[in-house]
Parts: sequence; C-alpha cells; structure tokens
Amino acid sequence: MGDGDGWADCDLGHTHWGRYGAAGLLAYHRDAEGQMWILLQQRAWWGLGGGTWGMFGGATHSHEDPVTGALRETGEECTLDTGLVRVRGTRIEDHGGWAFTSVIGALDEKVHVKPASRETRRAEWVREEEVEDRKLFAPFERSWPLLREAMKGLVLVVDGANVVGSRPDGWWKDRAGANARLRDALAVLGEGVQGLPPGPVAFDRCYPEVVLVVEGAARPVADEPVDGVRVVAAAGSGDDRIVDLVRDAEPDTEYLVVTADRGLRSRCEAAGAHVTGPRWLIDRLERR
Repeated sequence: MGDGDGWADCDLGHTHWGRYGAAGLLAYHRDAEGQMWILLQQRAWWGLGGGTWGMFGGATHSHEDPVTGALRETGEECTLDTGLVRVRGTRIEDHGGWAFTSVIGALDEKVHVKPASRETRRAEWVREEEVEDRKLFAPFERSWPLLREAMKGLVLVVDGANVVGSRPDGWWKDRAGANARLRDALAVLGEGVQGLPPGPVAFDRCYPEVVLVVEGAARPVADEPVDGVRVVAAAGSGDDRIVDLVRDAEPDTEYLVVTADRGLRSRCEAAGAHVTGPRWLIDRLERR
C-alpha cells in the first residue's frame, strides 16, 4: 500500500480514490489488417464499479508523475509488460484539487494479458467499435469519446536549417556545430511537450518522436546520434526530404513540422501535415 491510497475530496464536491490524484492506462494496438484493439479491465465485483469495464489504473503516490503511476498500477493489476508500451500522451480531467490522468500508449503486438490482482476480474482486448457494447465504468464511459480521438502518435519534424537560422547561435560560422547544439537541445522533449498547436493530437502533454532533418554542411550531425532524437541527413534538399517524410505517414500518426519557410509550409500542409514556427519550439526549449 502506497501513500496515495486513500480518499480525497475535490472542489466539485465529489469524493475520489487517490489522495494525490489517480491515473490509468489506455493501451491500444492496430493489427496488420488495420483493426484497432483496446486493452480493457473488468473490475472485480467487490470494488467500486464492480463488474464494469475500463482502463487499468489507480491512485498515484506522492513521488510519482501520472505516467509512472499509471504504468505501475497496470503492472500490478495485470500481466502486461508495461515496458512494451510506447506512451503517446496524456489527457487530464481536473476536478479542482484532484485530477485523473489518462495515459495513452501503443503496443506493437496484441500480447496475451491476464489478471494479476484481486482488483481485476478479467483482462481483454476489445475491438474499438465494440468498446461501447460493454457495461463501462462510468468515468471511463464519459471520457471514452475524447480518448478514442487521442489514440495517435506525434512525429515532430524539425527543419534544422530554418530553425538554427532563427537562433542567435553563430550558425553562419559553423552550421554543423549549430545543428549539433540543436540536436542535443531537442533531446529534452522526450520528457514531454505541453502547449501543442491546435490540430495534431488532443493531448495535454505529448511524448513525440523527434526528427531533426539536416542538409549541406550539417549532414555529419547525423553520424552522432543522441537518445530521443532521430537525425535524418538529406542527400539533397532538406525541404524535399521533409516532404517525403510527411507523405509516408504511418497509421495513427500525425506530423508537426517546425519551419518558418512559407514554401515548405504549403507543401507540408498539402501532404497532410501540421506546421508551426520556430518560435513555438524555441519557447519550449528555453523553458527547460
């Protein structure tokens, strides 16, 4: 039993389980035929919402962030190896003084999952279109329409040449060095990004795949990888390589391109990507 286990009141006059809030994991998988599957828990008959279906989760502890809490609770309640989950983002339901955080994560395989605690009656993969056929846990039932739209990943594509040109970084003297410094700075985005521009994904905090595209004299930067950042060296035009990336979008994936180049913006938007300017990115790097 952790220090988060216990009841708490919110500003709306409700009583909730979790002294420091609570969090749950919405895990999903798209199979080779394109079918989307959702991992659901049937709650034990003796507990709150007994017999209903919803996310694995529970109270977060004082030392935990919501993602850590959701993954820990899931690992305690079922046999899923939570190390296989690729966390995409979070959505927060704030009641004032108490909040529930839904953690959305993808799995590459529809692994077999069994109950692992007395809180779980059953664990089951359910087709996305059949989720509402179940008797759902009331809070999950309310949030499901929004969560259903949030089962996407975000790829953040950074136009290296354009972004370093917008920073007072001496890039005109050392393009490779300026791009290397940008690459290193981008690694912190793996800790989560807030304040996404409207459109790509409906997350309060997003955990994107970060791709830095470099060209010309900056191409050697791709030879020195950094955890959390994929560096792509364009053989020719960096703009052309970025457009190729967004045209080859994977299912359940949105692309957000960071550039101030108007021509590239038009080409990316025509290919289905979202675009924002370097100032948005720089603001988030400077806050770290």
